[in-house]
Amino acid sequence: MLAKWQCDIANIRDLLPAIAGSFHKEKNMIHQEIPIFLKGSGPDAKLVVYIQNFETDMLVQERPLVLLCPGGGYNHLSVREAESEALQFLAMGYHAAVLKYSVSPAMFPTQLCELAWAVKFLRSKAGEWHIVSDKIIVQGSSAGGHVAASLGVFWNQDWLLETLKECGAGQATGNVGQVDGNADNATSHILDTTEFTSEDIKPNGMLLCYPVITSGEFAHKGSFEKLAGEDTKLWKMLSLEHQVTEDTPPAFLWHTFTDGSVPVENSLLFVSALRRVGVSTEFHMYPKGQHGLALGSKLTASADGKHMQKECESWIHLAATWLGQL
Repeated sequence: MLAKWQCDIANIRDLLPAIAGSFHKEKNMIHQEIPIFLKGSGPDAKLVVYIQNFETDMLVQERPLVLLCPGGGYNHLSVREAESEALQFLAMGYHAAVLKYSVSPAMFPTQLCELAWAVKFLRSKAGEWHIVSDKIIVQGSSAGGHVAASLGVFWNQDWLLETLKECGAGQATGNVGQVDGNADNATSHILDTTEFTSEDIKPNGMLLCYPVITSGEFAHKGSFEKLAGEDTKLWKMLSLEHQVTEDTPPAFLWHTFTDGSVPVENSLLFVSALRRVGVSTEFHMYPKGQHGLALGSKLTASADGKHMQKECESWIHLAATWLGQL
């Protein structure tokens, strides 16, 4: 028979994994892949979060969050414009998240609804994850810039809230799956989109990298074909330089003069529209560089050694200064 002290030690030993687990959960960065089940969402739609660890003995208690939308022409998602960039924002002291939104055959408004859902979801987690709820910045590259800018111009439109109500119906029938091996955890991420308000989905800033903006003369037609098909009225509506209002959030944009896929006029038209209504904007045009540079460095270069441009590497540092002033 074991003595009482031996039983106590045995009981404590049994509890150690749970105790260690609770410390691990609280002290380490939260990295989760959260599936998105909206009506029309593709099977791979998800929100990947990188939430920095919370420490009571540190000066910074709450952090802004940068929500990234990779490019890919609404046909695929560029891996070079996702996690590698998210880690840069983490290093600056921000929380980060990557929206792996649905691509073709998914069409408008699926991607916009998924981004709106992601903003609302992150805002709903502000207390638990120590996010500054009024500093959620949407970042997008190329077609991802169009997704981000679309929420920037449409966040307060009644039709978007109505559309979200319809999109949210898919959550009730979707295969919930698991997050971190826990089906209950995945279920907890389902939000009632019928209760969304415009303020819930409002981005507090837009950080746009060589964005797709216009469906006019300087359009990247492939993106609009994947997004809107042959619906010419929808093409016009989604030409975002015509949708800017004084309620559009502050913006940071950069582009290259020699971009041969998405002409720099996309950014110029958007900047002009922002200027016209008095929305605070920072814009940088680099003299040379191909489309899709991501960070512009070896870290995000493609396997063939392309997508590097030394002078464009500065954009991430300029963006850091802009973010700090929001």
